[in-house]
Amino acid sequence: MKVLVIGSGGREHALVWKLKKSKKVDKIFCIPGNSGIAQIAKCVNLKIDDFKSLTDFASRNKIGLTVVGPEVPLANGIVDEFQKRRLKIFGPNRKAAQIESSKVFAKEFMRKYHIPTAAFRVFSTAAEAIGFCNSVEFPVVIKADGLAAGKGVVVARDIGQATKAIEDMMLNKIFGKAGERIVIESFLKGQEVSMMALTDGKSIVPLLPSQDHKQAYDGNRGPNTGGMGVYCPTTLLDESLSEQVNDYILNPIMHGFQQEGVTYKGVIYAGLMLTESGPKVLEVNCRFGDPETQAVLPLLKTDLLDLLMAVVNQKLSSFSRLDWRQESSVCVIMASKGYPGKYRTGVKITGLNNVNDNMVQIFHSGTLQKGNQWFTNGGRVLGVVGIDKTLKQAMNRAYRAVHKIRFEGAMFRRDIGASALKTPVTS
Repeated sequence: MKVLVIGSGGREHALVWKLKKSKKVDKIFCIPGNSGIAQIAKCVNLKIDDFKSLTDFASRNKIGLTVVGPEVPLANGIVDEFQKRRLKIFGPNRKAAQIESSKVFAKEFMRKYHIPTAAFRVFSTAAEAIGFCNSVEFPVVIKADGLAAGKGVVVARDIGQATKAIEDMMLNKIFGKAGERIVIESFLKGQEVSMMALTDGKSIVPLLPSQDHKQAYDGNRGPNTGGMGVYCPTTLLDESLSEQVNDYILNPIMHGFQQEGVTYKGVIYAGLMLTESGPKVLEVNCRFGDPETQAVLPLLKTDLLDLLMAVVNQKLSSFSRLDWRQESSVCVIMASKGYPGKYRTGVKITGLNNVNDNMVQIFHSGTLQKGNQWFTNGGRVLGVVGIDKTLKQAMNRAYRAVHKIRFEGAMFRRDIGASALKTPVTS
């Protein structure tokens, strides 16, 4: 079978890498891909918002399955367009993708179907939002309604921070139309966990839970990013909590869409806070997590193509349990200096060939190859994944590899997974 993956980041590199291991896959295309992905797949320079060109390509090349990585094309209806052409595609349609493309839709959906989440209010003017913040207990969480590449969330500790966040989103429009409406919600305390699950609209199968590290700097300090690293599996979700997540969050999301007359086929990715009163939803995304995918897929033994086709063909019930490696993985993101703010590209990368460890996998997020040389080409540059029997061993393996790779201004967190250990990691 020929497979097409849509996207250009580390998540898509991980998807291509895992799909290539399937004996049923003959050839993989990636649009647009990146230089790292180009080592194992045919990258095609088309725009991911040009749905006619994408569907024409899939039809002309007899693509058996298209897999969508990023949220923007899902929110804009790429699945609907492929389905009109009777082309098989993995991902939720436009109506289902609202669970991520609109924070207002997601919060009201959760309230309607009694899915545990933080108390919230929706605002369409800055004046009303600031007025509300003058009467609340801090901290509060302020979210842009629309898509903001994982950066549209601010934890405001006082009225000054809240006012600035509201004005930035609603008046200064730093996120464009995404900030025309905002959600202000109560701050939840606890440990954060990422839970991805596959659903075909009738059945739902959870993947291994992981823990992302969103803040830019060690100790969960600094601005929110798209994710600076992740480890998998996390032991924070024991059997009892996992059952609660399935019973009160994942299944109700799927059934809620059934009640809305929408068949949700794809990934339900729930960002959870484990509070004293149980798991609560911070956000719901409609696609594979990034960087969670880079840590989760290396542990999956079940054929990924079989899983994705089962979702598309609504036969997921045949996968009641998945087969996993009994190991841990740690993904450390190496980013450009200044990320998630302004950063420069074209910085030379050295040392990639020095990582000669078959228990380390490097996923390219923002790189460009020119001849035999590599250069930075994005904010998040590389995802370095170590796999080993224990979490501590996986951390040490990942960081040993990180320290062999060099580029000017490279920034990375040195504590990915450390909160789950009683002893510090060594490198």
